[in-house]
Amino acid sequence: MSDDAAGAPAILVEGVSKRFGRVLALDDVSLSVPQGETFALLGPNGAGKTSLIDILCTISKPDGGRAEIAGIDVVKHPLRARRQLGVVFQEATLDTRLSVFENLDFHGMVYQMSRADRRRRIEEMLALVELSDWRDAVVRTLSAGMRRRLEIARGLMHEPKILFLDEPTVGLDAQSRAKIWSYLEQLRASQNLTIIVTTHYIEEVDTCDTICIIDHGKILARGTPEALKAAHGTSLFRVTPRTPQAHAALIERYPGTVEGAEGQLLIKAENAGSADALLAEFGTQLRQVSVDQPSLESVFLSLTGRDLREAPPAAGKKRGRG
Repeated sequence: MSDDAAGAPAILVEGVSKRFGRVLALDDVSLSVPQGETFALLGPNGAGKTSLIDILCTISKPDGGRAEIAGIDVVKHPLRARRQLGVVFQEATLDTRLSVFENLDFHGMVYQMSRADRRRRIEEMLALVELSDWRDAVVRTLSAGMRRRLEIARGLMHEPKILFLDEPTVGLDAQSRAKIWSYLEQLRASQNLTIIVTTHYIEEVDTCDTICIIDHGKILARGTPEALKAAHGTSLFRVTPRTPQAHAALIERYPGTVEGAEGQLLIKAENAGSADALLAEFGTQLRQVSVDQPSLESVFLSLTGRDLREAPPAAGKKRGRG
């Protein structure tokens, strides 16, 4: 890498746009991510996250604007840019017929690593994700959490500068999710690795350096978790109505209500007396009610009017790729 590239941002995006037919997936998007940062990209389904990551990973080309990875233009020099990247996809992509070692060794060969470098790096990565004792195990015998750790190890085999993680902990139990984030923090601290993550577990990104919220192909807000909470956070009532009738009545009474997971409704607390008013009018019609203090979830709701975990847009209403 040149000296210029070494001093460049890990990621630079300037005026990028992308269209799929009539759908404008990305609309003049610009952002910069410093080296060594953990950067979270949040958005509802169809917000444009996948379109942006596909461009940065050289899977697709922008219709306008430019993007650089470690100072390398992803359109002009896709192969050079790709060597700086590690990618962990949401869907499992391991060869379950091969052993742990064989999956890592094959990845190293794809990146033209020497035999000695592959052996060294395999041992380092297996130690990091605590899979050394499973070196010769066939992947199909591993648990879901172990497979996810192996995919992270594989993404780092060729010593990339930037690691893209698409829903890295989806489907894992809380303990496995915590372990994944622990490994990632160790990596970032020890190797100056830049981590770009998308996730539907909004609580996981509270320790990220920067959070970027995107919707309708546009960046709505960007900043540290604390700055975003201060600027956009609100208190929320999280209520579970007893009946469909109560559900409908609450939505009518509070027009800004957002439907969350598992039948919950998320209602903004307008002022100090909001809780008393809600309980006085609907208390007997609620199965459960709690109050959330200003959080990243309330930031997300304030900016997008949607829940991060909501279902994909209905047919005919798709706004863009996720």
